[in-house]
Amino acid sequence: MVYQTRLFASFAIVSLLLNVAVAQNSEDNQQQRENEQAASQGAANRWMELYVPHADDKMPYRLMQPINFDARRQYPLIVSLHGGGGRGTDNRKQLKGWNRQLAEEQRRADFPCYVLAPQADHLWDGEHLKRIKAIIADLPSVDMDRIYILGHSMGGHGTFILLQIDPDYFAAAAPSAGTGRTQDDDFIDANVIKDIPIWSFHGDKDNVCPIEPDRKLFAEMQELGGNMKLTTWSGDGHGVAEKMIPGADNGTTQLSSDRCDAETDMMTWLFSQRKSPKAE
Repeated sequence: MVYQTRLFASFAIVSLLLNVAVAQNSEDNQQQRENEQAASQGAANRWMELYVPHADDKMPYRLMQPINFDARRQYPLIVSLHGGGGRGTDNRKQLKGWNRQLAEEQRRADFPCYVLAPQADHLWDGEHLKRIKAIIADLPSVDMDRIYILGHSMGGHGTFILLQIDPDYFAAAAPSAGTGRTQDDDFIDANVIKDIPIWSFHGDKDNVCPIEPDRKLFAEMQELGGNMKLTTWSGDGHGVAEKMIPGADNGTTQLSSDRCDAETDMMTWLFSQRKSPKAE
């Protein structure tokens, strides 16, 4: 009887130790998975480190320099305007999927440029443009004839706003879903921006910022002989921001006049645009 009791106790101890070992092993495996996930996430977000944060009381911003920067060269600059989800002051949320695409090494090598990503806590306006201009003015080796602007949703809206405030500043623009929400009034004067090369992008099923105002603007540009391209993403809703740079098979592009550059690659098109000398 004593032997059986001792044997039972031994089995219980062994069982307890095995359970502890299994639990510890499970915890170790879980910790390893979490560490691997964290490392993977860190690697996936490493591109963000290329956008150096700059504190600013009025408008925080991040700046990516041209790859293999050479002060003897002149570089284009892309102003990247975030949408509503990027609003704030944390100087991080404004980096979106297209910023990741612009940070890809091959694309940086093919299209060396500055990328300026400011952050706003309200709709883009003239004060933001003043600050953007001041930042750019302090940068070395910027080709002032090749300042470009792009953005999605609120950022596309802001692109059209800033173009109208100073139509002579930007060499080209690429707004995505930028012609306003259902409840917004018309805010774009085609006459003011008709001479700026614009490539607009829009999903035809967008319920947030419907495509109809973009189509109306395009029709006005056709009548004026303006310089606008409109790519419609067939069957897509609002989440089309990451299509404007690489393109997609469901896109159909229209040209408002023979003034438009028919280039089908967005980045090649963008970097081909240069401000025309003002007539005397």
